[in-house]
Amino acid sequence: MNISPKSQAFVLHFGEMGSRWGFNRTVGQMFALLTIHPEPLNADQLAEALTISRGNVSMGLKELQAWRLVERQHIPGDRKEYFTTSGDIWDLARVVFEERRKRELDPTLTLLRSQLLEAPQDKQEAYAQEKMQEIYELLEQMNAFANSLNNLPPQQLKVLMSLGAGITKLLDFKNPLKKSDDKKNGEE
Repeated sequence: MNISPKSQAFVLHFGEMGSRWGFNRTVGQMFALLTIHPEPLNADQLAEALTISRGNVSMGLKELQAWRLVERQHIPGDRKEYFTTSGDIWDLARVVFEERRKRELDPTLTLLRSQLLEAPQDKQEAYAQEKMQEIYELLEQMNAFANSLNNLPPQQLKVLMSLGAGITKLLDFKNPLKKSDDKKNGEE
């Protein structure tokens, strides 16, 4: 299977980014190829296109299925299993967010809750608990905000995102850092 240079550059880059997003380079490349390929691909096609072993493909497909990012398809008259991404780009983004929250945010919140249950034994522990409480509250607020965004339909999310920095103007938020920089420079 031949991949165009542009597609190959995307697949390679996505593999590098995948390692930063919670899965290995090969899994990232497989996901990228399945995302941009118009038809479902089987394991042999993935192995050939990415020049990786069939065993590596099998393990990668299992991981992508565990992340709920790909689904298996059968083509009538063909005994091989084919794979494609599970939904559109917005669906995939939601799944990645949910999986990362389960794997990263939820355990952190659980640990913080358990650490905050017991009374501090000394000043140092009281200070540490105060900081842990601040972190806990920040993460809970971020989680609640992300959940509310996650419940919006894609079209509303697109509108919200297109507002960008304009939302701060709409809400009349002032940038305190900008004002302090202006004062330092003698502006107002």
